[in-house]
Amino acid sequence: MNKNRILACVLFVSFLGGCTKTPPPFLAEYASIDLLIENGQVLDGLGGEAQSADVVVVGDKIVFVGDAQFTDDDFDRRIKKRIDAAGRMVTPGFIDLHSHGDPLETPALENFLAMGVTTISLGQDGDSPEVANLSDWLDEVASNGIGTNLAMFVGHGTLRTLSGIGRTPVPEADDLERMLEMLDTSLQVTFGMSTGLEYNPGLNAQREELEALARVVGRNDRMIMSHMRNEDDDQLENSIAELLDQGRYARVHISHLKSVFGKGSERAREILGILDSARESGIQVTAETYPYNASYTGIDIVFPVWAKTVEQFDVAKVERRDELAEFLRNRVNRRNGPEATLLGTDPYTGKTLAELAHELEMPFEDVLIDVIGPDGVSGAYFVMDNELQTQILTDANVGVCSDGSPTGFHPRGHGTFARIIERYVLQESILTLPDAVRKMTSFAASVLGITDRGVVKAGMIADLLVFDPSRVHETATYPNPLQLAVGFDVVIVNGKIAREDGRQADGFFGRVLRPAT
Repeated sequence: MNKNRILACVLFVSFLGGCTKTPPPFLAEYASIDLLIENGQVLDGLGGEAQSADVVVVGDKIVFVGDAQFTDDDFDRRIKKRIDAAGRMVTPGFIDLHSHGDPLETPALENFLAMGVTTISLGQDGDSPEVANLSDWLDEVASNGIGTNLAMFVGHGTLRTLSGIGRTPVPEADDLERMLEMLDTSLQVTFGMSTGLEYNPGLNAQREELEALARVVGRNDRMIMSHMRNEDDDQLENSIAELLDQGRYARVHISHLKSVFGKGSERAREILGILDSARESGIQVTAETYPYNASYTGIDIVFPVWAKTVEQFDVAKVERRDELAEFLRNRVNRRNGPEATLLGTDPYTGKTLAELAHELEMPFEDVLIDVIGPDGVSGAYFVMDNELQTQILTDANVGVCSDGSPTGFHPRGHGTFARIIERYVLQESILTLPDAVRKMTSFAASVLGITDRGVVKAGMIADLLVFDPSRVHETATYPNPLQLAVGFDVVIVNGKIAREDGRQADGFFGRVLRPAT
């Protein structure tokens, strides 16, 4: 050390008590910073209150959450993109636990991104792409590009079809073994198996088959996500019991938990109590719901089991016409009448079954038999009780799903996640914002078994949202359901800005996710 340096140090010591070194540059290990979100209120997704913090993203990962230390001009120069989130929330991207669509036909998935969804789950209700190798299909999706991330399920009904079982109630041993082998292979690239036990061909499955499937799912540490056999209130407990029986072997999850015809919050607490008791006994069971009191599915939902397929219907129409008409008349009236069925398929889109019957001057049951048939249309069915469904939504072990798609004639596909914030958090104070965000992020990730998304934390993948909750608005309605949500100012997928200020970015930044081994 030269004399001048010694003198400087002595003088410095005399005033400050010792020599100091210049602190290293902030996040010096990164030559460039891809994204800085500063001055925001961070909701980490775990349910805690918002904290003032900056979020730093490099590549596809969050590398820092806290008070960014601007100690040197070099850090400022390294920032490629900065977002001033003052007055806004920064949260994880939302994860839709039950969604629909074909990413090979509509890869942008703008309806989901516009309402803050960065990950969707497909292959629901027992129905996945009817391909011999699901891994190849997923590779094609990844190669073509996708707007959101995708968590895929393999459908039980599809496996029945591919294995040659079809609608056979009791499979031959060889056919069952073939289906189990296909399931085992598919679970290597999917997050679990979905069942649609209210639909063909899954509705034909019996206990022994479902148990055998559950054993394979459990052995692979995956989950069963189930559209249960019957959601009518008087059959709901039996349907839950059937799923919980499978829960002895694998994690189980109830898709869009609802009670058709059920009434009141007390009934909701009874239903939730069944699930609580199952968890206390060691069964891992969760559920999700959507914030609407109308379901949406094919019109075959109102037809009897013996007339759901085209072949069965053709026979029933001739040999059991009066019985079929009586069944449809009673079933639809029990489901709040033909006025409560809103048709969503051309040429009847936007008309209720009652309006169509009036227009054709026919009883509605004859319209169903002679004009529509079990495979003729899809529709929205106003069959749920608001008080009951709201109580279900508040449960800590119930998440959120849209059960929607880019094209379905129901507002849930374009409005669900905006509606949760606008109505259930801000207007009605049913949920707090931290709890709502938890349901739509870290809880959903935990259900699926995704460990690197759903939380704003260093080391996690950067699926992020920046928004002012007071500006979030669901624009979709039942008459006009294909309108995009507004208010989610910035939607970030894998570290890239996929949507900003109401405009979709060029390119697709989503990924086909693979389950942890």
